[in-house]
Amino acid sequence: MAAKRKIYFLITLVSVLVGGGQLFAEDVYLEPEAFIEQSFEAEPEAKVLWLDRETKASMKDILGHRYKGLRIRYWAEGDRTAWILEEIGKVELITAGFVVENNVLQGMDVLIYRESHGWEVKYPFFTSQFKGRTLGEDTELDQRIDGISGATLSVNALTRLSRLALFLHTKATE
Repeated sequence: MAAKRKIYFLITLVSVLVGGGQLFAEDVYLEPEAFIEQSFEAEPEAKVLWLDRETKASMKDILGHRYKGLRIRYWAEGDRTAWILEEIGKVELITAGFVVENNVLQGMDVLIYRESHGWEVKYPFFTSQFKGRTLGEDTELDQRIDGISGATLSVNALTRLSRLALFLHTKATE
């Protein structure tokens, strides 16, 4: 019996090591380049927003943790900006695209999802809630976002990212 357990353990260990240790593959729903193309009539050049101390402090309040970068890339045409942002859901990064115009969120798309649970956040029944949202007091969204049972951490991550996109838009268009 002990020999069987050792064999099962070794098979499992080899499977994980050979598989690169990644048990769940990333699901690409929309390539970031395609998201940018869809967001504008003619794809604008990428711009960079440099993050000063005050901006990073506000970002920390929104995200609940320190943002490690010194700058963020975005795309802009007039008062319309597009942001591709990432945040950890439960253990893996979620990549999402946001379009903001005149300080109003025009849309949000989950671009790449790497978690094993909570993938329902990619569907329009969830993402459509973000359309028309603005920042209210204390950089909170003006209306509550309904959650999804079993996807609470992913919902929270995308809600934080939507707040961040709206905040960064105000900084980029000052």
